[in-house]
Amino acid sequence: MSTSREQAANDPLQRYEQRAADAHLTPLWTFFKDWFSAEPHSGAAAHLWHYDSLRPLIMDAAGVITTANAERRVLALENPGLPGQHLATDALYAGLQVIMPGEFAPTHRHTAAALRFIIEGADTYTAVAGERCYMRPGDFIVTPAWAWHEHRNEGNAPTIWVDVLDVPIVRLLGAGFSEHYPEAAFPVEAPAGDRDYRDGRTLLPVDHQRDGGAAPPFSYPYEQAYETLDHLRRHSDLDECHGFKMEYTDPTTGGPAIPTISTFLQLVPRGFTTAAYTTTASGLMTAVAGRGRVTIGRGAAARELIFSPKDLWAVPSWQPLTITADEECVLFSASSEAVQRKLGIWREQRDR
Repeated sequence: MSTSREQAANDPLQRYEQRAADAHLTPLWTFFKDWFSAEPHSGAAAHLWHYDSLRPLIMDAAGVITTANAERRVLALENPGLPGQHLATDALYAGLQVIMPGEFAPTHRHTAAALRFIIEGADTYTAVAGERCYMRPGDFIVTPAWAWHEHRNEGNAPTIWVDVLDVPIVRLLGAGFSEHYPEAAFPVEAPAGDRDYRDGRTLLPVDHQRDGGAAPPFSYPYEQAYETLDHLRRHSDLDECHGFKMEYTDPTTGGPAIPTISTFLQLVPRGFTTAAYTTTASGLMTAVAGRGRVTIGRGAAARELIFSPKDLWAVPSWQPLTITADEECVLFSASSEAVQRKLGIWREQRDR
C-alpha cells in the first residue's frame, strides 16, 4: 500500500506546488477562497470587559511599576479571538491607562494617532504640542499622529482612561516611528483651550494653516457633546439602528476628528431595542451611562453581552449589532470606518 507521501510524490499538481514553494512562490488557487471570500470573516471575537473586574488589576499595576519604568502604565485589551496580538479588534489597539497622583508620563510622540476617552479622575491633564487639556469623565481627547504629548496627575486620586490607537494600520503599512522628547517636558506655549477658541468654534483665523493630519481642537468635552446629543434627541427623529448618534468631527474639514478612526457618541432611550446594524468597520464601545444588552453576531453564533457603566466591548467586522437599553444609555464608540471610507471599501447593512 502506498503512503500519503508517495501519493503526493506521484501527484503532478502537488509536485508542482512543491516546486513553487521551493522558489518562494505560492499558487493563488491554494488560498484564493480565503482571501476572496463572499463576505468578511473577522478573526476577532465579540467580547465584553467588565470595568468593575478590571479596575483592581489596573490599580494593582500602580504598585508594581512606575510610569518612569513603564513609560505608559497601560493594560492592553486582548481580544480572545486574536491571542498574542495585543489588539481589541483587527484594526484597533485599545488599553486602559492609569496615572496616579503626582505622577508624570514623559513626553514622546509616534506615528500612530491616539484618542483618550476619560473613565474617571480629575485634576489630570494631557498636553498635546505644548497645550494642556484637563481630563474629565466622558471627555474625548485626540493625540494626532506625530504630536508631542505627555500626561500629569496634579490631583489626589487616580485618573483612568481608554486609549485607542490605529497601530495595526500603521504597522501593516510599515510606517511606525516613535521618539522621546530630549527634555523633561515639552514647553507649554499656549493657554488651556487655545485650540478650541482658534479652530473649534466654527470661526477660523483668516490665515489659518492646518498642521498635517492633526485635528485642531484636540479636546471634545463631554458636557458639550451630551448637550448637543440631548438636543438631537428632543428635536429629531430616532434612527432605528442607532437611536440618536453623532460623529465627532474636525471643524476645519468636516471630516473625522482622527483621519483613521471614526468616533461617535450615541444615546439609546430606555426600553428601546435598535434594529440590527452591520458594518465592515470593527469597533470598540464603552458605556458612559446606563445599563443594557448588546447582541453581536448571527443565529446560533450570536453573543449577548450585558453591560453596565464603564464596561467596554469589541464589535468585530461584519457582525450584526443590536442594542437594548434597560436604562437610558449613552455610548461612546471608536471604529475603523474613517480609514475604510478613505479607501472606498466601507459598507453597512441595515436590517430594517
